[in-house]
Amino acid sequence: MAKPMHPTPNLDQLESGPWPSFVTGLKRLAKDKDYVVDILGHLEHSYQTRKGYWKGGTVGVRGYGGGIIPRFTEIKDENGQPVFKDAAEFHTIRVMPPPGMHYNTATLRQFCDIWEKHGSGLIALHGQSGDIMFQGATTENVQKAFDEINDMGFDLGGAGPAVRTSMSCVGAARCEQSCYDEAKAHREVLNTFLDDIHRPALPYKFKFKFSGCPNDCMNSIQRSDMAVIGTWRDNIRTDEALAKKWFAKHGMNELVNDVVARCPTKAIQIKEIKDVRGSATGDSHFSSVAINDAQALEIDNKDCVRCMHCINVMTGALATGVDKGATILVGGKRTLKIGDLMGTVVIPFMPLQKDEDYEKLTELGQKIIDFFAENALEHERTGEMIERIGLVNFLEGIEVEIDANMVSTPRMNPYVNTVGWDEEVARINAKKAAA
Repeated sequence: MAKPMHPTPNLDQLESGPWPSFVTGLKRLAKDKDYVVDILGHLEHSYQTRKGYWKGGTVGVRGYGGGIIPRFTEIKDENGQPVFKDAAEFHTIRVMPPPGMHYNTATLRQFCDIWEKHGSGLIALHGQSGDIMFQGATTENVQKAFDEINDMGFDLGGAGPAVRTSMSCVGAARCEQSCYDEAKAHREVLNTFLDDIHRPALPYKFKFKFSGCPNDCMNSIQRSDMAVIGTWRDNIRTDEALAKKWFAKHGMNELVNDVVARCPTKAIQIKEIKDVRGSATGDSHFSSVAINDAQALEIDNKDCVRCMHCINVMTGALATGVDKGATILVGGKRTLKIGDLMGTVVIPFMPLQKDEDYEKLTELGQKIIDFFAENALEHERTGEMIERIGLVNFLEGIEVEIDANMVSTPRMNPYVNTVGWDEEVARINAKKAAA
C-alpha cells in the first residue's frame, strides 16, 4: 500500500460531474504509488492557490538534445526542501506515434506496463503536438523508461526549437476520401528531418501535419507550419444509384437545406434533368447526377472550393475526383506574438503519386526549413516570419513562382494596378502551355 492520501477537496469536485475524470485515474494509481499520492497533493495545492509550481531544467537521454520535458517542483518548505518530496520531479517523455496512429492492443498494454514500472502510469495520447506523452517520471527513471520504449521500436518526439513530431490522419488505410498516401508522406518527411527533430537548432518550432483530404482531420491548416492537404483538380464524381437512394431516404428539404444552401460558392443547383449540363454536352467542368426520374443535382466544378461539405453529406453519391494530389499551405499556428494564423497556399496542387513526387515534397520542406532557420527571429514561427518579411520575399527565398491561386485573404477593394499586366498574362499563359 502507498502512504495515506492528502486531502483533495478541490480535485474531488472534478469527479462529481457526469463525465470520466482524470482525478479518478490518478487516485487508482495512487493506491500503489507514493509518487502519485504526492502528485495529487501537489495538484491540489495548485488548485487552492490558482498557480502552477513546476519549473524547467535540463533532463535528457543519451544521444538526444530534446524530447524530454523537464519539470521540478517549486513548492518548498522553509528549509528549501520539497513539500511533496515523492513528486519533486515530474518529467514527461514525448514519443513519436506511427503514421496514421495505428496500434495494436499488445503495443498499448506494453506502453502501460513500462510506464507503471518507471513512471506515474499517466499517459496522454496525441494532443496538438501529436506525441504520446508519458507524463511523470523522476530523472533517474527517464533513461530506463526510454530504453524499454526504444526497444519496442519507438523514438523520441520533438521538443524545443526543433522540427516537431509530425501527425497524419488514418487516411488511405480506412478513409475513402483520402487523396494521397499520408503514411508514406509522413514517413518520408520523418526520415529526412530526424536529426532536426532530435537536436534542436532552429529559431523556434516547426511542425508538419498531413491530412488526406480538405476535411483536415489533423487540424493542420490552423496548427502546422507546413500543412499537406489532400485535394483533386478534376470534377467531383457522382453515383446515380447512391444519389437516388440518398434522396429517397432524406428528401428534397434536406437536399436543399443541407447541401445546396450550404455550398459556400453556390456551385450546386437542382435542375430538371433535360436542363442539366455535363460531359455529354461537352461542358467538361459540370458534374450532374439524377436524384429522381425528373430532377438532378448539378455541380459547377470551376466554382468548387473543395470544402467537402456536399461529399460528407452525400458520401458515395458524390466523391472526390480522380486527379488527386495535395495543396501545400505554410504558416499556420496558434496564438503567440501576433495571434492565430492559418496557413497560406504556397503550392496550389502537387501530384503525390510517384516516388519522385514525394521526393519533391521533402525538397520543398527542406527549402522552407532552411529559409526559416536563416531568416526567422528567435521564438518566431514561420507564419510570423512571413508576416514580417512579406509573402513575396518568402516565395522568392524558397524559389517558388507567384501563382494567382495562392490565396491568403480575398481582395478588399475593386482597384487593380495594371502596370505590366500584358507581360504577366503572357508569362502565365506560357507556364500553362508548358504544363
